[in-house]
Amino acid sequence: MRGTRAQTNTGRKEGVNLNKQQKQKKETTIDSYYSPNGTEGERSANDKPEIPANWIQAVEELKTQLREAEDNWEKNLKIKISHLETEALELKQENSVLKAKIIQLENEAKEMKDEAKEMKDEIKRMKDNLQRNSDQKEKDDQKAKDEIQSLRTRVKQLESSDLTRQQDTIRQNKKNEKIEENVKHLIHKTDDLENRSRRDNLRIIGLLEDHDKRKGLDIILEEIIQENCPEILEQEGKVEIERIHRSPPVFNPQLTTPRNVIAKFKNNQIKEQVLQAAKKKPFRYHGNMVRITQDLSASTLKDRKAWNMIFRKARELGLQPRIKYPSKLTIFLQGKVWSFNTT
Repeated sequence: MRGTRAQTNTGRKEGVNLNKQQKQKKETTIDSYYSPNGTEGERSANDKPEIPANWIQAVEELKTQLREAEDNWEKNLKIKISHLETEALELKQENSVLKAKIIQLENEAKEMKDEAKEMKDEIKRMKDNLQRNSDQKEKDDQKAKDEIQSLRTRVKQLESSDLTRQQDTIRQNKKNEKIEENVKHLIHKTDDLENRSRRDNLRIIGLLEDHDKRKGLDIILEEIIQENCPEILEQEGKVEIERIHRSPPVFNPQLTTPRNVIAKFKNNQIKEQVLQAAKKKPFRYHGNMVRITQDLSASTLKDRKAWNMIFRKARELGLQPRIKYPSKLTIFLQGKVWSFNTT
């Protein structure tokens, strides 16, 4: 664009010089034609017609106007030339700036080319690294697949083995359940046999420890019977005791309650009479209350003890609770007898 502008200004300047030369030639021709001293190319003096004065004056005025126009034209031409020179200088400066920018752009292009080459090398390195990583990843994936396959095989083996163990466990559980049932049955039979072996025994609860220090326990039992149910002695005479002792046999001073007394009667009928009398009314000995119950095994006593709170609540509600052998709770409700077992 700037090169086109410079060519236009140069052509304009050449056109101005050509017009100036043509004007000077024309003016010379007119002056030569009308000059009285004309020589070559002019008319001879004898042939020259007489020119009116007003024409000469008009020609002079025209010459004056031409000179003034020429002066104005030269002045304007100089101004335009000055402007053109200024524009040419500006164009030259702009051309210098453009050259500097072109050099700068060439340098930048060179740097970019170098950077592009470096980037290309870096991309090639990255591509090589990616290829190596891809190859390594394929190897790792294959290794992982092999390991997974191995683990699956191992899991299948374990599942098969676990299934076998589960089947063995089920069979063993069934055996254990059978054994537990047999054990429960044997425990029940053992408790029943122990309770039957204790059928002639009575348990005396609440008898102070000091009493048996002064006299034997058999004498104390006879006195308890004499004090609370003398009709038994009147009917049967002397009460025969096979064996009587404290339980546990060793005294523990940390206990705040006296140990129980276990008495085995030779005559079961007398034992039952004493037990039924104890159920009808509370027994006393020297002013202290004592309880007489059937002697039972430890497990049966534990089962009966589990009913204590329910037994007391049922008694408060008037349900007439009873505990039947070995540890069955019965209540009277809505005209019916309801039975409950501990197990």
